[in-house]
Amino acid sequence: MNTVSDLLDREDSIGPSTLRRLAEAWPRRATVRTDLDAVHGRAEYDDTVPDYPVQFLPFAEHPDFLDATDEQRQLVLTLAWLVYNERVITAEEYVANPTFAKIVHGDYPGIDRFEIQQTVQQAHVDETWHTYMHMLAMRNTRLLRRVDREPDYPHTVTYRRLLAEHERVTETWQRDLLTFVWATVAEVSVNAYLELMSRDETIQPAHSLVTRLHARDESAHGPVMVEVGRELHAHLDRRQREFFNRAIPLALEAFVVQDFDVWPIVIRHAGIRNAVDIVEDCRRLPGNSLLVRDFSGVRRLAHEVGAETEFEVGR
Repeated sequence: MNTVSDLLDREDSIGPSTLRRLAEAWPRRATVRTDLDAVHGRAEYDDTVPDYPVQFLPFAEHPDFLDATDEQRQLVLTLAWLVYNERVITAEEYVANPTFAKIVHGDYPGIDRFEIQQTVQQAHVDETWHTYMHMLAMRNTRLLRRVDREPDYPHTVTYRRLLAEHERVTETWQRDLLTFVWATVAEVSVNAYLELMSRDETIQPAHSLVTRLHARDESAHGPVMVEVGRELHAHLDRRQREFFNRAIPLALEAFVVQDFDVWPIVIRHAGIRNAVDIVEDCRRLPGNSLLVRDFSGVRRLAHEVGAETEFEVGR
């Protein structure tokens, strides 16, 4: 079976022929078609293995966190895994899928070619399946860890920043383009986010499996959305193109930054003192603001639409 990389390596740029190959390969590669048993099967689970990589906590080395009990730190890692899944689901359900629906319904100009409609609809199916996978992962974690009470989490930082940008504009087309750019950046960047977990051997194998399966599908979605973004960009007027280009780094930062608003809630719920101080101490550390550092997908998107720039995020 050809991998997505094999399909893409045949030509330097995404285009109709690549989209057709991706569409034709979907029945053989999509996890919703090939991995139902793996997702529904009884996964190996070891109570002594953490749910989330401790090194990805921005406060992992803070003395007050290290002074907490083993049970408190384990609860933080379990909640961190649940928050990670919430961030994935929000990106799918509040950003990507609404955008896919608008594309398929013809709400964006110039992107009505069948190859685009077909691959975007396939991606839409995939994303609904991914939400289901992550819902199962969260349910299983809550049962196995006996988590019967959680704090109220805020909306994820990615979605909060999209809503904030919506509030700053007045035109419907601006809000539509913001949502499109947010979805596109998410789709071309999500593999880097998923691979934080998919290759990690220190966490529960079931957790790395669900992220690895998700990442396999996303390796096709990114190229699709680069092509869709290029097609849409070509049909925008000058003012709209400039707005689109300015939105790319805003969406990138919203996707890759640490969510410092959620961490005090998690730490406090685990019974660790000085939650706000712990997070504020870590927020001030140089280089501690980014969760994802691979910007290659967004750089490709920017290149394809002629908006190349140096992305300065997490300053």
